[in-house]
Amino acid sequence: MNKIPDPTMDYTAVSRRKLIGTWGPAAIAGLALGGAGFALHGREGRHTPPLPDSALPLTDWRVDVNDRRLAVAGEGGPVENLRRALGAMGGIWAFVKPGDKVAIKPNCAWDRRPQQAANTNPDLVAELVRQCRAAGAAKVTVLDNSCHDPGRAFDRSGIAAAVKDAGGICAHQNNVSTEVRNLGGSVLGPWEVLRPIVEADRVINVPIVKHHSLSRVTVGMKNWMGAIVGSRPNLHQRLPQACAELGDAFRPTLTVVDATRILTGGGPTGGSLAHVKHTDLLAVATDPVAGDAWGASLLGVEPQDIPLLAIAERLGVGTADWRSVEISV
Repeated sequence: MNKIPDPTMDYTAVSRRKLIGTWGPAAIAGLALGGAGFALHGREGRHTPPLPDSALPLTDWRVDVNDRRLAVAGEGGPVENLRRALGAMGGIWAFVKPGDKVAIKPNCAWDRRPQQAANTNPDLVAELVRQCRAAGAAKVTVLDNSCHDPGRAFDRSGIAAAVKDAGGICAHQNNVSTEVRNLGGSVLGPWEVLRPIVEADRVINVPIVKHHSLSRVTVGMKNWMGAIVGSRPNLHQRLPQACAELGDAFRPTLTVVDATRILTGGGPTGGSLAHVKHTDLLAVATDPVAGDAWGASLLGVEPQDIPLLAIAERLGVGTADWRSVEISV
């Protein structure tokens, strides 16, 4: 009679010497990797910035820290509206000087067409580039840390082609480096910031007015999320505080609020044309909080219903009473 094989024989018959010969190298490699991981733990890296006292703060890009104005223009399309609103503020020449390096921060986070109102209007961005170049800017960089694939977001939004035609450069997290800056605050601290912003002489924030599923409204201060690189989802746990602190850290030369089309629902990603409202409005502000409050009013949201505005006011970023700083156009 044939003997039935013992299914455990292959394991019980392995000698100690053979076991060590077979598994020893893998065990040693595992220990080496573990030791290397322990040795590297806590070292500075792409998402482990240095301690706050070793990181510089951001530049204050405002021309006049006491300038608190907001100019609204409408019914002329994004190009003409920008020209009129900027004209009421003294023109681009009051803010951009010959030789300046200018960084323009639109919302270009999403792989969406302009008609879907998820990104800043490309014609508006292009006109800003042209105006800065006309004022003598040496370099104008349009940039964002896109949520969708940045190449597709810049292309499909129309911003890439528009900026190129206007004489600017597009940049995003895949083609430029970062520098760590201490953004301060109780939530932010040190973060990686896209280098063209760090190196800019003037910075212009160009958000679009949109509904947001968490904050109800997203306008200018939340748009700075696209200026930093790292684990941004963690900031959404304390979103109002984080956005107000971003507004306190990033003090732009101008905030240009795009309300050519606004997204009334389904934000921030958008997609459905049913949520898009054509308003043909635009505001230029030297007060970022006033710009956000004005944008929120277009969605029927009062300033007192947006916690980040109250926090930003306490931080001294600006005033939510946008009517008190509005000037005639």
